[in-house]
Amino acid sequence: MGIIKVENIRVFAFHGCLKEETKIGSDYSVSLKVKADLQTSAKSDKLNDTVDYVFLNRIIKEEMATPSALLETVAKRILNRIFNEDKLVTKATVWVSKLNPPIGGDVELVTIKMTERRKK
Repeated sequence: MGIIKVENIRVFAFHGCLKEETKIGSDYSVSLKVKADLQTSAKSDKLNDTVDYVFLNRIIKEEMATPSALLETVAKRILNRIFNEDKLVTKATVWVSKLNPPIGGDVELVTIKMTERRKK
């Protein structure tokens, strides 16, 4: 087994419960950790035998582009796509952070973390 991490992907998106958030947008940071068998790719040196982090980055950007009221919804969509589109991934964790959230205080970010395992 092995772990691939893609960290601090910066995205501008339109998520939130407030009407203003969906109009003006906000900055986000997304990180992802996936667990997969990396032994075959370590031997073959072929991209087809591993989890492509360019693919992971693309999924994150595409799902962040679809507005949602809750970050939990976005995180779940990201995880669903990863498991549906890459059979090598056995476990994944995603962190979705809203930078400078409009919550009436000096808060750098709020983050949700969600983990899923492949169902057998």
